[in-house]
Amino acid sequence: MKFNTREINSFFYSQYFSDGLRISAGILLPSLLLLEFGKFDLGLTLSLGALCICVIDNPGPATHKRNAMAIGNLCLFIVAVTTGFARLNIYTLGIEITLFSFLFSMFTVYGNRAASVGTCSLLIMIFMMDKALPPSAVLLYSLQILAGGVWYMLFSLIFFGIRPYRAAQQTLGENVADIAKFLRIKAEFYNPESDIDDNYRKLVSQQIQVSQHQDAVREMLFKSRLVVRESTPSSRILVLTFVDLVDMFEQIMATHYDYYQMRERFKDTGVLNEIARIIHHMADELDDVAYIVLSNTRHRHVMDFNVELEKLKLKIDAIGKDQQETSTLVLKKVLINLRNLTESINNIYNYYNSKTLLKSTEIKGEVEYSQFVTHQDYAPHIFFDNFTLASGAFKHALRVSLVCLVGFITAKTIAQGHHSYWVLLTIIVILKPGFSLSKQRNYQRLIGTIGGGAMGILILNFIPDSTVQFVLLTIFMVGAYSFQRLNYVVSVIFMTPYVLILFKFLGVGLLNVAQERILDTVIGSSIAFIASYLIFPTWEFEIIEETLRDVVTANIKYLITIAESLSGKTIGTTAYKLARKDIYVKSANLSAAFERMTSEPKSKQRNVKEVHKFVVLNHILSSYIAVIQAGLVKNAQRPHPEALRLLKKNISVLNESNKKLHGQSIEYTVGKTLLPEVEKPELTADENLLKEQLGFINKISYDIAKVTDSILK
Repeated sequence: MKFNTREINSFFYSQYFSDGLRISAGILLPSLLLLEFGKFDLGLTLSLGALCICVIDNPGPATHKRNAMAIGNLCLFIVAVTTGFARLNIYTLGIEITLFSFLFSMFTVYGNRAASVGTCSLLIMIFMMDKALPPSAVLLYSLQILAGGVWYMLFSLIFFGIRPYRAAQQTLGENVADIAKFLRIKAEFYNPESDIDDNYRKLVSQQIQVSQHQDAVREMLFKSRLVVRESTPSSRILVLTFVDLVDMFEQIMATHYDYYQMRERFKDTGVLNEIARIIHHMADELDDVAYIVLSNTRHRHVMDFNVELEKLKLKIDAIGKDQQETSTLVLKKVLINLRNLTESINNIYNYYNSKTLLKSTEIKGEVEYSQFVTHQDYAPHIFFDNFTLASGAFKHALRVSLVCLVGFITAKTIAQGHHSYWVLLTIIVILKPGFSLSKQRNYQRLIGTIGGGAMGILILNFIPDSTVQFVLLTIFMVGAYSFQRLNYVVSVIFMTPYVLILFKFLGVGLLNVAQERILDTVIGSSIAFIASYLIFPTWEFEIIEETLRDVVTANIKYLITIAESLSGKTIGTTAYKLARKDIYVKSANLSAAFERMTSEPKSKQRNVKEVHKFVVLNHILSSYIAVIQAGLVKNAQRPHPEALRLLKKNISVLNESNKKLHGQSIEYTVGKTLLPEVEKPELTADENLLKEQLGFINKISYDIAKVTDSILK
């Protein structure tokens, strides 16, 4: 019960809920305020402008939000005026819908925020297409919509300015919770009864969530001058926590072993279950940290892992004495990793409880942090360079354009209701660049609309009180926008009754509206689904080669940083972390591509087993590289000729795979002075361990080469 209560509380502290509150307030306030002055129609128009602009109000730095919403308002006005006049003739309206659907769908080439500007523009086009306005009223009505959009932009920026750190804090808390889930999946590898292959599938899936949230936090923290430059306790806590959190995630990634062999050797000792239990407790502690970050509270954790780890050490020592022929070195490595993880958790707790520690801890400059964020290029040539069928964005824009034209014709001939624009609205919401995303959104939209429609009808039939209905409308509205990014099915379930109650207040027939909304949604969903399969479809097997190539390239660059370090070159921590970040991001992209592939039609799933094997091998490879890198950072290594030979061999094998994937070879030459032919000094224990780890990486590299050949057949 405590866990469920904590989850509920965490949701109300989360960015999802605060977004729902902000968006709902920004849309409702103009209508409610002007209702008091007898200007409800004007209020509805302002709310319509706010409704369109709120699509752009995604998480990110305030400057990015401001710029995107400003451009969105400009597009909003231009499209509203154009549609207001184009709708006077059905043919000009059809041409406008076709051209604008293509143009604004092409905005995806500039990233997610630009794509949301395109969606905002398409929304106002759809809402305006059935608005009966005389030519003389079009400009004034468009200005009122613009005023609503500007109102929402100002409202959102003021909302953000009151608590500038809150959005970053919430995203950071969600990232901690993601890592706690990741750690729980890692714990299951030590459970002798769990399925290792299934664990890998869950692990790479969860890695996508971790990577996405880490990128979101990076953007909010390191693209915001306010957070990086200010030396306030809040900003310092956020930056220090995130830096330690990324390092902690690397530690968790680096704790990779041959789990099959571990189970075979230690299954009957009970030590693996003990390790799994301790890791689950550490995940619970991370969940507590997530709650601390989300709720902005300070308290000391009660779990003392030193006692638990000491008991584990005694158990490992006892196994070593009882089974002298069995080495317990791997268990001792696990113990060391658990101690390091405990230290990282304690550090983050201390940031939220020790003001002295914060004052004495240095934060590096903005220049270094700026290297960790991705900078979007908005050059005009990118837009026109994508005018080719080889571009996924171009094919998506053509598909949306053609399907919207079909939807418009259908709305005017078959679905001749008062709100036939819902057909186009459904198409715009459902159609995504990839088939799997469109399929998922299609299913979610249908289920949510039917379920929400039934809920709305029941409420309006059995709860006649207008005040209660308005309260429910507000709750459903907040719920719809709160779950928009968290769970789309729930969002639509909330959105449908809120729309039905709204139309009831506007004096539109209840049952007719419900039937029409469900019918139009079914029509729009059917058109979108058929189109995503037949019109310029983009299948993952067609583009998987590029994703595989990116991952192999990232691994090669990561190995080169280690080779340079071993050759005596001084490698800064930033270089290590940049290489690490790149490989984690590329690995998450590969995992996401594999997940999309598995949701496509069976006939379009090419080499799924081989791609899955590649995903797992890549995870193992990057984990072992992280193990070596962590060891090099902690222990200064002398030049190690044998290790350098192995590294060069590994890089060479991966380069061969990269060439097969049509990538460029990234050569690294070991200096001759580091490879003397004279007798080598005796290797230390650490150097022997390094040699063993590089030998295993060599085996994984050859396995990746074999799988690559299988995928390319």
